[in-house]
Amino acid sequence: MPRETVVTTFAELHRGDEPLLLPNAWDHASAGALAAEGFRAVGTTSLGVAAAVGLPDGASATRDETLRLALTLGSGPYLLSVDAEDGYSEDPDEVGEFARELVAVGAVGINLEDGLGSPGLHAAKIAAVKAAAPGLFVNARTDTYWLGKGDTDTRARLDAYQQAGADCVFVPGLTEPHEIAALVKHLDVPLNILCTPTGPTLPQLADLGVRRVSLGSLLYRRALGAALQTALDIREGRTPRGPAPSYGDVDALSRRGDVTHSDEP
Repeated sequence: MPRETVVTTFAELHRGDEPLLLPNAWDHASAGALAAEGFRAVGTTSLGVAAAVGLPDGASATRDETLRLALTLGSGPYLLSVDAEDGYSEDPDEVGEFARELVAVGAVGINLEDGLGSPGLHAAKIAAVKAAAPGLFVNARTDTYWLGKGDTDTRARLDAYQQAGADCVFVPGLTEPHEIAALVKHLDVPLNILCTPTGPTLPQLADLGVRRVSLGSLLYRRALGAALQTALDIREGRTPRGPAPSYGDVDALSRRGDVTHSDEP
């Protein structure tokens, strides 16, 4: 499929009858497993990428690891959107160059967060990405609810990001239905909301007009929690609970073809 068609398809997923539910993977196997369950698009989670290599999340420390993961996932049977934190630089031109590298390895989308920094600088990063990689779908995140105290300057920030060329805007931490609905009416681009176990459900978010729902680090954290629970169950003499794919199922996701035997059933 030509790249222009792939990018258009990803944008169209934000305008369908239902919101785009975007699960976030942290490695090849997790992305492949999600695709096998019918998810047409997969994002990455910066927390999962950082935790896997022992680096802090949100500190612009995982540029190389993120690009390496994008290279691994970019040819997968799904549309790939990459969580790039703040773009890993305060220089908009360097962020634009990183976006160009993502496109080269097959990504069709990028998530950029402002970290409550200068909205002018974040808008400049968005504009630089659109100049360097015009077809890349930019999801511009503001952390007014995630790191701040709520709706202080959310609309002003999102307006600046829209004007800079953002294709979608993301407000993690926003969960109040009436505030979500009001923001949807205010925006000219699709609104992305982070799914939380205690927040509105996917059908409720759809009714509010939300066009994209991200899972963020939830899947990674749930997987880690399940691993810990399994270890504790075994240590206490209990049968581990919950489903687990077989060794063969996971190995097949790698598509390596170089493993001829296993020491596990």
